[in-house]
Amino acid sequence: MKDLTVSNIDRQNILNNYIVIMQLQDYVGIPGMYFKEQYVFTKQQIAEFYQIDVVTIERYLENNEKELKHNGYNVLKGKSLKEFKEEFGHILNLSSRTPQLGVFNFRSFLNIGMLLVESDMAKALRSKMLDIVIDSLNQKTGGSTKYINQRDEDFFNTILKEPHYRKEFTNALKEYLDLGPFKYSYYTDKIYQCVFKEKADEYKRVLKLEANENVRDTMYAEVLKLIASFENGLAHEMKSLSLKYNRKLAKAEMDNLLENFAEHPLFTPLINDARTKMATRDYGFRQVLHENLEQYIDSVSKTDFDRFLGEKSKTLEERIDENIDVFKRLKDR
Repeated sequence: MKDLTVSNIDRQNILNNYIVIMQLQDYVGIPGMYFKEQYVFTKQQIAEFYQIDVVTIERYLENNEKELKHNGYNVLKGKSLKEFKEEFGHILNLSSRTPQLGVFNFRSFLNIGMLLVESDMAKALRSKMLDIVIDSLNQKTGGSTKYINQRDEDFFNTILKEPHYRKEFTNALKEYLDLGPFKYSYYTDKIYQCVFKEKADEYKRVLKLEANENVRDTMYAEVLKLIASFENGLAHEMKSLSLKYNRKLAKAEMDNLLENFAEHPLFTPLINDARTKMATRDYGFRQVLHENLEQYIDSVSKTDFDRFLGEKSKTLEERIDENIDVFKRLKDR
């Protein structure tokens, strides 16, 4: 069980998941004041719900101001405060001289509940949050997140093109590298290590894949695109070097070529982006940790929750059914 009180990433993964937020809003059912298209709550209301004093709330605000403001806590001043007083001042007995007022929206209401260690109510709510997160994932993915990557529309488009680039690379290995059949798996692993610091077997172990499962079927579109760029680019460089020498390349020459290729500045931002997306999504969606990529873990973005769990996300089978004519044309080539 994750401890939300100590992990900013785990907290943000919940707060960025609008599906879970909507379910929690229905579950908690706390009445608020509808102001500027959202429900807001005062410190006093927050303190009463979590059964603690306002001083404790203020201490958490002081210690976690940046995070709470990021998730919707706001200090009303000037025109906004005047409008708020006109609507709710009589309910809250606000003085006309009150210069500013801090209010929580629902996300920041949940956020402070994830931080509070003094409140039994907050502890119970945290437990329910984690249950809802698991239930919502199971409902959308049929109980398994192994192929959640395939729910992204970009995966469908990428997987159609990926075999072409793969064939270019394997043909180049065949034509331009003087080495036995083991070269295919060996240099595939080398590319995986360049992109996400794991060999195929290590990747399978982390994701608990069966021996007959294809690792690329579980990879995110951005990772597949980067691997395709590596393979296509290497195929070109191998051909050029082989033609220059008028012979097949030796293993040492191929190793040197790959090393120089991986260190090209062009790939640095792309590799960092792919590692961040892979480490972050696998931690957030699949609940698995790639130890070699731990430093790249961030919170899952709202956009990613929509891509993989939102209304536009679909299983690969659904996308194939919708695009069956495309597959027929590819088959007839």
